Amino acid sequence: MALDQSFVGRTYPPTEPYEVGREKIREFAEAVGDTNPAYRDPEAAKAYGHADVIAPPTFVFSITFRAAGQVVEDPQLGLDYSRVVHGDQKFAYTRPVRAGDRLTVTSTIEAIKSMAGNDILDIRGEVHDASGEHVVTAWTKLVARAAEEV
Repeated sequence: MALDQSFVGRTYPPTEPYEVGREKIREFAEAVGDTNPAYRDPEAAKAYGHADVIAPPTFVFSITFRAAGQVVEDPQLGLDYSRVVHGDQKFAYTRPVRAGDRLTVTSTIEAIKSMAGNDILDIRGEVHDASGEHVVTAWTKLVARAAEEV
């Protein structure tokens, strides 16, 4: 059954703040194989003009994907998460994520489409720091595969 189009435009409450730590940034950079010293060394980050280490661009995925859980788990939406695959991801940065940031995410359903029995859900996550400054917008595309015919 297709998802309800009336959910397009629905915005969910901001998440609790996520505090970005140096160690989490370092672990993420190691996991993705990025050796940029600005992700590990505060002095290297300062040489690039940052007050502390910064995070690789895809670091915020874990934060924004967790926030999209509010959408996914909305019982009124009726999304069958057991059939969901991650379709696409993109980011638009105002500034890099920094160690010490306390980030919140506000998720909005941007689009719902049905194609060949599959539901395609586009979620926009607006990420702000503790002062309310915009840091990054993340778009996540989820595809709920069509139920198999029995």
